[in-house]
Amino acid sequence: MSAASLPPRLADVVADFEFVDRGLRAEMLIEYADRFVEVAESVASRPYPEANRTPRCESEAFVFVTDRPDGTLQLHFAVENPQGLSAKAWAVILDETLSGEALDRVAAADPQALYAIFGRDLSMGKGQGLMGMLDMVQHAARQRLAARAGGAERS
Repeated sequence: MSAASLPPRLADVVADFEFVDRGLRAEMLIEYADRFVEVAESVASRPYPEANRTPRCESEAFVFVTDRPDGTLQLHFAVENPQGLSAKAWAVILDETLSGEALDRVAAADPQALYAIFGRDLSMGKGQGLMGMLDMVQHAARQRLAARAGGAERS
């Protein structure tokens, strides 16, 4: 994974985790999780739509995307498992690094960033759920890119 394959803010986070040991990595991720803010009621309310549920996520994470006036995305997350610290940390990282980023950069972000941040000892189950969160964000970016391309063809 090269820094060029990541949006700049995500590349910065990956760089922050590059040389940390397991203990410091855990502390840093807990600090991210502590900043987690649940999706606003104006965006989504319980019970959350199944279409927004992250597949394979043990923490019952939901992904919501709204359009910003500049054509980028604003990411919102819900994590129903109060013990879902990894999902909460990843939600904060995704929001802080991909909200407001160009859609093509979001769609092309290297998923290996997840392992660079969480480490290679990430369990398969947890990794699948966190990857599912990124997949949903990237799918939303690709949908909007395709809609714009379709609109440009009709013009």
